[in-house]
Amino acid sequence: MNRYADVIVIGGGIMGASTAFFLRRRMRSVILIERGLIGQQASGTNFGGVRRQGRSLPQLAIANRALDIWYRTRELLEEDVEFLPSGHTRVCYHAHDAEYFHRYADEARAFGLDLDVLEGEAMFRRFPFLGREVLAASISPLDGHANPRIASPAFARAAMRLGAQIVENTDIVSVEKDGAEFRVQSGAGETYRAARVVICAGAWANALTQQFGEPVPMTARGPQMAVTEPVPYVFRSSMGVYTSIKEESVYFRQIPRGNIVLGGGPPGPADAVTRRASVLPENTVQQLAQFRRLAPALAHLNVIRVWSGVEGYLADGEPVIGPSSKVDGLFYAFGFSGSGFQIGPGVGETLAELIDTGRTPIPLDTYSIDRFAALPATDAPAAIQCDA
Repeated sequence: MNRYADVIVIGGGIMGASTAFFLRRRMRSVILIERGLIGQQASGTNFGGVRRQGRSLPQLAIANRALDIWYRTRELLEEDVEFLPSGHTRVCYHAHDAEYFHRYADEARAFGLDLDVLEGEAMFRRFPFLGREVLAASISPLDGHANPRIASPAFARAAMRLGAQIVENTDIVSVEKDGAEFRVQSGAGETYRAARVVICAGAWANALTQQFGEPVPMTARGPQMAVTEPVPYVFRSSMGVYTSIKEESVYFRQIPRGNIVLGGGPPGPADAVTRRASVLPENTVQQLAQFRRLAPALAHLNVIRVWSGVEGYLADGEPVIGPSSKVDGLFYAFGFSGSGFQIGPGVGETLAELIDTGRTPIPLDTYSIDRFAALPATDAPAAIQCDA
């Protein structure tokens, strides 16, 4: 086994797998190291939404880049990740949220995102199944959804076909800068070396960033996911409720087989140490109540499975993307706070571009880790082993 490469990527979710893939397309040698299995945690247990709308405006540049990749996944990866460009729709129940839809659509247009906002009869003609409490709908016709269980492994397999080395079930416990190189140590005593390192370790990233004096306020949470029995395939657009009231939140998408995937509501408990997350029964009950409010005709559907995974949330809700503020050759991509799936491939291409050329047209200042520079190490979560 070769244990030296131009770049070592730690973490095999969609950020790490796509970074490895795009680095190989740039002919950089890569070792991708994952603590468990590729795509096992947040990248494989999320809703699967490929949505741009609802993101902070600065995120739209990288989200637009990512969407272009999603449209080309079959060509790029030589696999089908079940991406369906079926559109994404947000709806709301409150007048102030309807006003926000119009305001956000006006602002997003300057960032390359075109939305259609419908209200009243125009909305119900478009979506006759909606409950009559719904006031407005914001439609992003070019967005869609994909299968999170197979997306990250597909990127990793494509990277491997291009020559990347994929190392699973390998627990990384330390990363050190040793002269011009990094020394990456596994829990089993194996040592890997590279000129550059990318930490894409999700909820476990802080265990490694602290080693470079860059702690972050990371919290582990678990998405509350469910899927229903199959019904005739009629819902092309994925749909969600926009609201500041967590208990009103629900979103759903239908897959061609007919099952409806549900999420939303308050996140559940997750433990980064045990790598376990739970679905609370009361959350599923609340989800179903809101699902019936949103689409009353579906009130009879039965849930056949629930699941969760460990996601990493940062205090300000924005991810860390880009170079370390303290160590040359060290890069980060983590803390996507439950909304990293869509932009994952865009992050991977952007990091590969930055590592290969030293620059990228995508603005990353908003996502710099140095925004947490005033955080004392004692205020950060206790160090744990990285999910790598």
